[in-house]
Amino acid sequence: MAKISAVMVKELRDRTGLGMMECKKALQGTEGDVEKAIEELRKASGMKAAKKAGRTAAEGVVVIKVAEDNSYAVGVEVNSETDFAARDEGFLAFADVVLEKAFAAKSTDVAALMAGELTDARDALVQKIGENIGVRRLFVVEGGVVGAYVHSNKKIAAIVQLEGGNEETAKDIAMHVTAVNPQVVSKEDMPAETVQKEKEIILAQPDMASKPAEIAEKMVIGRINKFLAENSLVEQAFVKNPELKVGQVAKDAGATVTAFTRIEVGEGIEIEEVDFAAEVAAQLNG
Repeated sequence: MAKISAVMVKELRDRTGLGMMECKKALQGTEGDVEKAIEELRKASGMKAAKKAGRTAAEGVVVIKVAEDNSYAVGVEVNSETDFAARDEGFLAFADVVLEKAFAAKSTDVAALMAGELTDARDALVQKIGENIGVRRLFVVEGGVVGAYVHSNKKIAAIVQLEGGNEETAKDIAMHVTAVNPQVVSKEDMPAETVQKEKEIILAQPDMASKPAEIAEKMVIGRINKFLAENSLVEQAFVKNPELKVGQVAKDAGATVTAFTRIEVGEGIEIEEVDFAAEVAAQLNG
């Protein structure tokens, strides 16, 4: 068997963008022939993409595009396995391409959107980066005056709809939504089961045990009202000016907040615990 040098592995890695262990294995299989190794890796690219799809992709970015007339916005969450990959120029370019296609189609159907050329682009990116890449969610928000804000790290974003007002106000309120994470627009929107659960939590707190029923009831009402104010967008202190509530900010701009959508990368994904030390040792031993 030909001796595989570090220089050969580096050359193959630089030319393919693949991991060190994969490059070493490919060179071992071709007796050190770099060109043949590249050919074999290209033949295996489809298989590699399918194999990587089983790995958890909980990192990534959110990207949003708003129509010029602010009548609608489209958001896309694209995932990777690591934050390092999510900052890769190729990954970010892929996310932008997906966004443009989703924006043009106003589509929320990931499978339909990804059919064809986008799947090919994804597979090529998986081959280059060596991680599972996936388009997880598409959002289309339409109606009223629409504004959006994407945090600088592209991990959290929000889209806000106003009745009246303007883009600047909608964007400012969207920024507030990313920072404070309200549950509902107004306290009337809070689900009854959520309020009931909060009541049960309050009643179970130690300081409620010795209180007379009528006092306890007043305390519950006070704490529920505080809970609703803290979790209702229009009741929250505006992050850019805490002296004003968000509802007042909208009103001053001649607007009413009608809806918001907050998107955070990876929310709801169960991440498998991995012993990385053991994984690295297994690769080296292999």
